[in-house]
Amino acid sequence: MHVRRHRRTLLVGAAVAAVLAGTTGAAVAESTPSPAATPTGDGARALCKRAPKIDHRIDRALARLNAGADKRGSLARLQQRVDNAKTAGHSEIATYLRDRLTFRKSLVTTLEQRQKDLADVRTWCEDNHEGAS
Repeated sequence: MHVRRHRRTLLVGAAVAAVLAGTTGAAVAESTPSPAATPTGDGARALCKRAPKIDHRIDRALARLNAGADKRGSLARLQQRVDNAKTAGHSEIATYLRDRLTFRKSLVTTLEQRQKDLADVRTWCEDNHEGAS
């Protein structure tokens, strides 16, 4: 009986391997990306269409970053955590959190610049029939 079970396990394993070997070749052939066509335009129409959503996302991110210490993800909350780590004598934690705070502050600058750039894009879209021309 032990030999019969071993043989059955061997046959099932061989069948599974054969099935997998047959499907992986087809899957690889189907998943090979075709060469991408070069863009024919600058995507102005799509950007004009997405501009309100992008603007909303930037506004939400800036509101969260500039919120008080009670809001997760805010600069004030992260600054409070840095201060708490320093007070507790956890210098490594304070250094790590201070680096995160530096990055988040630069993120505010980047988002504010994107907001200005997007305002120019929206003006262009209005003047150019939402990028249709």
